[in-house]
Amino acid sequence: MSRSAHPAGPRHADVLPEGHYTAPAADLNVLDPKVWSRTVERDEHGVVTVGGLSVTDLAEEFGTPAYFLDETDFRARCRAWAEAFGKDADVFYAGKAFLSRAVVRWLKEEGLNLDVCSGGELTTALSAGMPAERIAFHGNNKSEEEIRTAVEVGVGRIVLDSFQEIVRVAHIAQGLGKRQRVQIRVTVGVEAHTHEFIATAHEDQKFGIALAGGQAAEAVRRALKLDGLELIGIHSHIGSQIFDMAGFEVSARRVVQLLAEVRDEHGVELPEIDLGGGLGIAYTSEDDPREPHEIAKALSEIVTRECEAAGLATPRISVEPGRAIVGPTAFTLYRVGTIKPLEGLRTYVSVDGGMSDNIRTALYDAEYSVNLVSRTSDAAPMLSRVVGKHCESGDIVVRDAFLPSDLAPGDLIAVPATGAYCRSMASNYNHALRPPVVAVRDGEARVIVRRETEEDLLRLDVG
Repeated sequence: MSRSAHPAGPRHADVLPEGHYTAPAADLNVLDPKVWSRTVERDEHGVVTVGGLSVTDLAEEFGTPAYFLDETDFRARCRAWAEAFGKDADVFYAGKAFLSRAVVRWLKEEGLNLDVCSGGELTTALSAGMPAERIAFHGNNKSEEEIRTAVEVGVGRIVLDSFQEIVRVAHIAQGLGKRQRVQIRVTVGVEAHTHEFIATAHEDQKFGIALAGGQAAEAVRRALKLDGLELIGIHSHIGSQIFDMAGFEVSARRVVQLLAEVRDEHGVELPEIDLGGGLGIAYTSEDDPREPHEIAKALSEIVTRECEAAGLATPRISVEPGRAIVGPTAFTLYRVGTIKPLEGLRTYVSVDGGMSDNIRTALYDAEYSVNLVSRTSDAAPMLSRVVGKHCESGDIVVRDAFLPSDLAPGDLIAVPATGAYCRSMASNYNHALRPPVVAVRDGEARVIVRRETEEDLLRLDVG
């Protein structure tokens, strides 16, 4: 079911320029289960379906671009994380990856806790019924208003990120007649094998209090002296899109050493350790993420071994998967607009979205997969660059990928693994309207975040 080919760019590996691509798949119609959610498949007509609904029908009903979230897959991943860590550990979904009231309800029903890092995320969580005691509040510069709200509603923990915040939270809690449970975020000097902009544990960055120079130990001293705080543990986060567990091993060893120092100096064994999130997912077939049960086993063994060596009781472990849960559950559906072959280079495929709905390629040089989803094709592969409609040369969605050489305007293509950070970081650049998020499950689709309208833009423009 292919269309006649139009003039296209290079199609064979011996003429391809250098880039981030891999060799074309033997069959471009195959959907790699590593990067697509679990209910995605092609029907007998070659059209991709999710939750039993075809993308052509979804595009007609909801328009493009749009994010389609596989609710069945999302819930299954929540359960897998909860079951992997069990009742003796805590799993906090990192809401910054993607948050909506529907997602909060799913988390609550599937037994996960929630990590937020702004007043807006906290409000969203509370409005959807997440119990405050199951919420952790992060952030490197929480406002007094945000802290006051968090303490008043009784969030389960506030993660302290600076010496000023230790005093600030203690003062507010004491003024409200409360004793707030807190953790201290430390930077352990471990740089995960990830993009520089998303590595968050080496010392030269804005998050946390450094172990180096005794700063973290001093933070513990100050927190233990303040009546408004109940210090329950140490928090560490070493980066994002991590596949290698070696960084976690070094991080856990250094955090446990701090716990031992706290015991020796203060006679207190802190009962919790949070190793953060950052576990990677498959954006392309080259990525090889670990399963939740493998991660849980590895982290548990690392912490137990280090604590036994230090003569400490094993603390309760917390983790914060965000991308690892929601990332693989969604794809972004686009309609092809223009196609520009550049002889000897590649073919530029322009879609009706772009950096306003996925900034990660421009920001992090992130790599994605892409497939033709409205039909199958037996045409030869062409090296393509999927780009958006914005007035920026860096407006790239998929830098280098192979698409069928008979691709034509009007075709639907989809980029999988866009559940994390794409809608959360979406913008109105060029006054673009942010796409909707549509949840699909068992043959039914419903909007959980509606598409913006021009009226929404004008409503904020009070000039």
